Order: sequence, then C-alpha cells, then structure tokens
Amino acid sequence: MSYQQFGISSQLVERVKLKMKNPATKDRMKMLVDGLTKSDLQDRVKVRRMVKSAAGILNERLTGVQEEQIVSFVVAQKIDPRNTFHLIKLWGMFR
Repeated sequence: MSYQQFGISSQLVERVKLKMKNPATKDRMKMLVDGLTKSDLQDRVKVRRMVKSAAGILNERLTGVQEEQIVSFVVAQKIDPRNTFHLIKLWGMFR
C-alpha cells in the first residue's frame, strides 16, 4: 500500500527524505521514536502527537488534512517497530 493512496504528496515525502539526511535532525527523530511499540502506532492520538512533533523537528508546516492523511497511513500499515520485515517494507516504500 503506497503513501500516495492516502493522499500524501510525493513532494512532501521528498522534502522529508532530504531533511533526514542531516545527522542532527536524524538523531532528534530517532529520539522521538525510541521505545515505540506496535500498540503506540495503532493509537491515533499518540500517532497524531508524534506527527506534530516530527513536523516541528523537520520544520514542516502540515495542514489538518495532511496530518490526518499521515495518521491514517501509519495506523493502516499496522507497523510493528520490533519486526524487521515491517521495517524493510517501509524502507522499500520510501527509498
């Protein structure tokens, strides 16, 4: 399932990928997601909070619609951060 099916623009994804190449930004994002569990990523309130925090770290202004699209995408993926297969699948989606 592609992020584009959720209405997330490829321009936003490309900007985020570019910003994530900065080591300082990457470290801040790693701290944000450190210790996440599968249940955290299924909780829309927690995911929304993380999306807002990530947008702040990346200095991206998201509209309410974009925020909801990202939250819906994350919840729909049923990501288990401890499952290597899930992480590889996500990596392949955004490389």
